[in-house]
Amino acid sequence: MAKKSTRNATRGQKNADRLDLMSVDPGLPTPLYHQIFSQLRDAIARGKFADNTFLPSEQELSAQFSVSRITAKRALDELAAAGLAIREQGRGTRVHSAPGRTVVRGRISGLVQSLHANARHSVKLIDFSYTLASAEVAANLGLNKGDEIQRAIRVWNGPNGPFSHLTTFVPGRLGRSWTRGDLLKKSMISLLERQGMRIGRAQEKITATLADRATAYRLAVKQGAPLLMIIRTVFDTQGAAIEHIVALYPPDRYQYLIDLD
Repeated sequence: MAKKSTRNATRGQKNADRLDLMSVDPGLPTPLYHQIFSQLRDAIARGKFADNTFLPSEQELSAQFSVSRITAKRALDELAAAGLAIREQGRGTRVHSAPGRTVVRGRISGLVQSLHANARHSVKLIDFSYTLASAEVAANLGLNKGDEIQRAIRVWNGPNGPFSHLTTFVPGRLGRSWTRGDLLKKSMISLLERQGMRIGRAQEKITATLADRATAYRLAVKQGAPLLMIIRTVFDTQGAAIEHIVALYPPDRYQYLIDLD
């Protein structure tokens, strides 16, 4: 019994340290539970909470963020629904999001988060620029050709090498709200949510392609090697496109699992 109490105390202190500097803002349009969810999701993505370790309890979250237990519970439930954690009765909420593995659990929240929540080890920002939308990107974002967009290219690195090459496009009016540094710390979805954007739906195409010279170098594969390609456009609750993303993965380092219920 004493050992169990000691373990719980140690876990509680570690969780308190990991929650340090996290907070919510009741003045934002984003619900409090979702603000907590977003911060925990990003902490998992950065490896702050390692795979198979336990997240803070409802009570700890309630105390840290000064919210009700119901709000804390909903935040943890959202993590489980997004495929990032497992709720274990009597034990707590355990992280379940290994690098190189994406799990989508049949909900739009899980789908939208899936391409963004993989920065378990390190991320390299290849490009951060404002440019003019091509005809293809403009069509996907509901813009006119030549409108300003923000383009970012990032490569996620895991224990077996680089496993994710993401090129994201957002309308320039949204992209002006964050910096290069923000993209090294947070997912694009988190940054959009910070601006009050709420996800309504997404369109996704899964196919395959061959690595060109630049992508092959960044992903440490041979030029012409096969890659999994996921192309997705995300829309807000009003039906406006807020992000277009092209994701490339070496199939030997990445799995995309869909759990529909």
